[in-house]
Amino acid sequence: MRASFQIINSLRFHGSDDHGHSHGHDHDSNHGHSHSHGHSSDHNHDSGHSHSHHHHHIDRDTPTVKLWISIVLNLIITLAQFIGGLISNSLALLSDAAHNLNDTLSLVIALIARKIGAKGADAHKTFGYKRAEIIGAFINLITLIIIAIVLIKEGIERFYEPVSINGSIMFWVAIVGLVANVLTAILLHGQRKDNLNMRSAYLHILSDAFSSVGVIVGAWIIVRFQWYWIDSALTVLIGIYILFHSYHMLRESIDILMESTPEGIELDQLNKELKNISLVQDVHHVHVWKINEMETLMECHVRIDEKDIGAMEQIKKNIKSYLAQHYNIHHSTLEFEWLPCLDHTTDCH
Repeated sequence: MRASFQIINSLRFHGSDDHGHSHGHDHDSNHGHSHSHGHSSDHNHDSGHSHSHHHHHIDRDTPTVKLWISIVLNLIITLAQFIGGLISNSLALLSDAAHNLNDTLSLVIALIARKIGAKGADAHKTFGYKRAEIIGAFINLITLIIIAIVLIKEGIERFYEPVSINGSIMFWVAIVGLVANVLTAILLHGQRKDNLNMRSAYLHILSDAFSSVGVIVGAWIIVRFQWYWIDSALTVLIGIYILFHSYHMLRESIDILMESTPEGIELDQLNKELKNISLVQDVHHVHVWKINEMETLMECHVRIDEKDIGAMEQIKKNIKSYLAQHYNIHHSTLEFEWLPCLDHTTDCH
């Protein structure tokens, strides 16, 4: 489900002014536009543009069908577990039903996010809707964590107020839930690495499959030994399991939404490396962030000597090439200047 996107670069050069700045917006392209009012822009688009859009449509269509099938399966699981939990008096089964209901909602959010994320950029959303799937994953994970906390609370309370449980009903309903969860996990397995949102949905299903196994074992123990406290223990364990696996993905989604520096990029080291590029005197006002899981963006100020203004295009290309090869950054905005930033109240820092 990887979102395909065109790598866009442009160079915008504002002629010499009182502040000694020029602005370079780079987007790699094949056709150019020049403007007489003081700046030039180069826009290049790959000749295979329309062809890649065709593949983009096909790649996203198959996972959408799988999501719809998964939603239907999870609705069936939820209904079966809810009825079975009420009849058997099993809190673990009711917890599994609540978890599965959240699974269904997470898949619905994933489906909606895919539709929104496929929309192209416009004048209002200039980067497109690529973060829709990150927002969807964030909502999924928050709701999953809330459910896990509620499960743990209810499980602990049940320890102090044990009730009789029909282990046979609990066992067979859990079997149905496990089968349906495994089928759903198989459907989503191929898309789980595509983005955070699909990994979130896949985690929902996988964690519920594991909890169904626990419920099956617990039901057998209840039938065999009448150890009703097993139901409460399973509920708490399911909740802890959910919390553990949700934490790291929640951090990742928050980092992207907060436009944090991506993991693996040290700004100080990046600054040093860019300064080593020929004719670059200084680099500052460096910002690196991710618009989604796959696309990293950067902006910075680059100071060069005034006598090297004629070589600015080559310097820009050298920086662009370095960023692409060493950091996989294909979209950057470079502002060139030949006077040092003396006023710390400006955007130089």
